[in-house]
Amino acid sequence: MTPELVLSIGQKMLEVVMMLAAPLLLPALAVGLLVGMFQAATQINEMTLSFIPKVAIVGVVLVVAGNWMLETLISFSRELIENIPNFIG
Repeated sequence: MTPELVLSIGQKMLEVVMMLAAPLLLPALAVGLLVGMFQAATQINEMTLSFIPKVAIVGVVLVVAGNWMLETLISFSRELIENIPNFIG
């Protein structure tokens, strides 16, 4: 297993992780920003007010995109496992 191969696998893994994390993190970030602006405008400092909408939006995204995310992760894992003989030899 060459260093270039390890770097290539690591790079592909990071790409998959970012591709899977972005649909969850970006909507949560947007909702957090909107709730934060609402809290600043109304001077309400309740922690649950910012937590519950983020959890709700992440749940909705998981329901909508969960199948695609799981298929992507399974495809990447299958590709790695199938190429183990090539990586060793």
